[in-house]
Amino acid sequence: MKALVRWGATLGLLGSTLLGSVFVGNLPVLALSEQQIKEKLDAVPVYLITNDQGAPLSRPLSDSETTGASVTGVYMSRQEAQTFIKELQGVPGKDPKMEKMVNSLQVTAVPLGVIYQELQQSKNQSERLIFAFKPVEGEIKGAMELLRQSGQKVTQFPSVPIFAVRFSPNQGYVPIQFKSDNNQELIPLFLSKQDAQGLLNQVKPKFPQADIQVIDIDGVIKTLQDKDDPWLNQVVLVPSQESREYINTLPRQGSNNSGTARPQQR
Repeated sequence: MKALVRWGATLGLLGSTLLGSVFVGNLPVLALSEQQIKEKLDAVPVYLITNDQGAPLSRPLSDSETTGASVTGVYMSRQEAQTFIKELQGVPGKDPKMEKMVNSLQVTAVPLGVIYQELQQSKNQSERLIFAFKPVEGEIKGAMELLRQSGQKVTQFPSVPIFAVRFSPNQGYVPIQFKSDNNQELIPLFLSKQDAQGLLNQVKPKFPQADIQVIDIDGVIKTLQDKDDPWLNQVVLVPSQESREYINTLPRQGSNNSGTARPQQR
């Protein structure tokens, strides 16, 4: 949980006003290390269903190619994970041992970077834990709506959607700037369509062609791994409002939250 707490101050700023000033600038080209990728992903809490010992609820896979592997759900919404537990607890006819196990289940938050790290370390192991991501249904619908509006024919979205605001379909991503954080320039990738829409609404008056691009978390991770594009070092993943509210309940460990994000006159 320390990784989530470490990001608390930055996410608190993003969550309060969400936006600083839009700017256009030249960014340095820096390749990202595995640790840097993990740290970026650590900004996003995900939610596992665990027992009272902290072990994830999982089931073995019968596929011959994954003999010895088990799968567990990784929820992007804490509320949806809690709902799943309640549904399990409400199933009638459980034997006493199963009843006790189900009643011990709880939602445990971990940084997404921890999941990424585990996947990297165990990808060549036969007896490994496979993480099945459970995107927020509303965000899936929002992503598919945007894709259809752009002319794409889609019937399903295969992964966790990420929303990025661009100056136009043929230009780069819209960065933001925080005066309270040494004028740090960030490029936000949103887990929530609503948050992306908020930035788009600010950008549209000056950049009428601005839009929201839909990508998926797998594509983001692959880009961070493979590319040396100049904007990657400034990328920050912005969790949903629900997750930001959860992060704000975590101890700050001495962080100073007096700063605020505000527009900068240019």
